[in-house]
Amino acid sequence: MDAISECFGTHASLVRSYLRRLIPRQEVDDVTQVVFAEVWRSRDRFDPARSLETWLLSIAHRRAVDYLRVRRLNTVALEAIPEVPGHDGRADSDQLADRDQLMRALAELPDPQREAIELAYFGELSQREIAERLHVPLGTIKARTARGLHRLHTLLAAA
Repeated sequence: MDAISECFGTHASLVRSYLRRLIPRQEVDDVTQVVFAEVWRSRDRFDPARSLETWLLSIAHRRAVDYLRVRRLNTVALEAIPEVPGHDGRADSDQLADRDQLMRALAELPDPQREAIELAYFGELSQREIAERLHVPLGTIKARTARGLHRLHTLLAAA
């Protein structure tokens, strides 16, 4: 049982951060608990030669999909929704375009740089936490992040 406690303590923030992108915030803690319960039940299926984080996130993904399949969406008739004055959808489409452009630029980065940036900005981890998670020196994470952000700036400026 100590192993699951250590796994939860070390990786719960990664799982929560991942789930926040997929399911409503108020459900993240519940689904996180379901993920780690499954981790405990299926611990014999984990291959230590592979990445623990990848295995955890694949379980989290499946549980998020399960959650989304069974939830009931509250629907409102379109006629009941008032017009929003001055809103024509352009701001939303601009935000989507910016996000798409950022994701494409991130995909062009070398894996170590992209991983450091994603863990920092999407995983909400400090550089020290990233270094500990990836088992690399703090200076290496700082360099990867700095180089990656510089490359991102170059890619986004050229777009």
